[in-house]
Amino acid sequence: MANDRASLKSALRRMGPAVMGLCLLSLPAAAYGANTCPWINEATASGLLGRKAVGEVTEAAAGQPFICTFTQQDESGKRTLRVTVEIVGDSHARQGAIAQACGADVVPLRAIGNEARICAADEHKNRIGERVVGRVRDQVFTITIYTTVKDDPILTRDELKSRIYTAAEQISGNLF
Repeated sequence: MANDRASLKSALRRMGPAVMGLCLLSLPAAAYGANTCPWINEATASGLLGRKAVGEVTEAAAGQPFICTFTQQDESGKRTLRVTVEIVGDSHARQGAIAQACGADVVPLRAIGNEARICAADEHKNRIGERVVGRVRDQVFTITIYTTVKDDPILTRDELKSRIYTAAEQISGNLF
């Protein structure tokens, strides 16, 4: 009997590190929700928005784009990062049509997908934002970051431009 106990203790000691390792490997999966947006995750989106954001995905349907929306909301307002990706036959023409919403306030972005452009996305008077429209092969992507926080200390106009450029780098890179 004493020999059996000693064998059991010895076996448990040898298995301990393996069991502990399995437990530790499963922690990240338990700590974060499923990464359902293929191009950017909730942690990265939260960093771009300046605070913890919650993601929502709308899968592509017939004639509709795949949409990832990350939102951070509190009493002062809402910050949003929205990514749309659609697969089209003539991506050059589709990108041009989407970019028309920018009007004359368009600036080319070098080294971001194909022919990416950035412009202001201030469609509503109570929010400021930036938009990037680009393409990678037959995929047209649109990225918008905006804030409704009055005099937002995190997403100032300059910060919006910097952060949307970072988002565009990552998303266009993941589309390749």
